Amino acid sequence: MSYYKHHIFFCLNARENGEAACAQHDAQGAFDHCKARVKAAGLAGPGGVRVNKSGCLDRCAGGPVAVVYPEATWYTFVDKEDIDEIVESHLKNGRVVERLVLPPDVGR
Repeated sequence: MSYYKHHIFFCLNARENGEAACAQHDAQGAFDHCKARVKAAGLAGPGGVRVNKSGCLDRCAGGPVAVVYPEATWYTFVDKEDIDEIVESHLKNGRVVERLVLPPDVGR
């Protein structure tokens, strides 16, 4: 058994050269919101969910992005409601939010 049931990593990368980056889409705000929602739902900690910051995940064209492991499900999101849906559906109930899945051909 794994120490955590799920890890969710949020790309918080910023670029100074004007190229696409998740930080341009308030990725930090999404990370903070997810962390608070996971904690409020009682999902945080060993056997539950760990919400992590990440540097560049190299899928900037689909940004902002987050990835949930161990399933390796890549998400894009627009607002806090999308994050709430990921927490409730995927992290709490194990159901992928298909409408937010980042297409596999989207890269940098």
